[in-house]
Amino acid sequence: MQWSWIPQNWTIIWQYTLDNVLLGLLPPLIGLAISLPVGISCAATRWLYPPVLGLANAVYAIPTLAVFVVLIDYTGLGNLTVIIALTLLSLCVLIPSVVDGLRSVPEPVRQAATAMGFTQVRRMIRVELPLAVPVIIAGMRVAVVSSISLASLGYLIGVLSFGYFFIDGEQRDYPTEIYVGFALTVLLAILCDLLLVGARALLTPWARGRRTAASAITATPVVTEA
Repeated sequence: MQWSWIPQNWTIIWQYTLDNVLLGLLPPLIGLAISLPVGISCAATRWLYPPVLGLANAVYAIPTLAVFVVLIDYTGLGNLTVIIALTLLSLCVLIPSVVDGLRSVPEPVRQAATAMGFTQVRRMIRVELPLAVPVIIAGMRVAVVSSISLASLGYLIGVLSFGYFFIDGEQRDYPTEIYVGFALTVLLAILCDLLLVGARALLTPWARGRRTAASAITATPVVTEA
């Protein structure tokens, strides 16, 4: 490992980091925007979920490079091909997360919201989706980390990403580049995961309250009379 290589190539490292951030975060965000209405429909119409899940699993089974090859004829050699491919893969994780999150909402909660005069749409927005956030965020964490990792494959079709360090390092027999690419991928995945954990905490303040109360109860000493 030649540490001097890092400051000497800082401009390239920073540029490829920005490119990989774009390719790693945009597909899961697009996938979430698609998964929410699809997942809501699947949760409301039970017969719809099995075929949608089967299709998602079939797409997930296709190798990422094969998806690139199929899309190249239509979208060319560029970011769009990688973004579409990674978005399709993120759907395989996010759609089940949305459905599972909505189905995890207790039925008495839905009935209470209906009794309070909530319409179906208002109940979904104000009650069910907020309660499903922890499960949805868990799916997003998996989708984002996977997307950040798979974005490196984009370099095989000329898309700038961390894949440059792996391929160039292997071709020049220069392990330093490979180590840098590996470290950047791991650090970026950890950073994004922590941000999603923070987002979950902000979106579910009642969960923090329950944890605080549980901790307080656990920490309270039990006094017994002699």
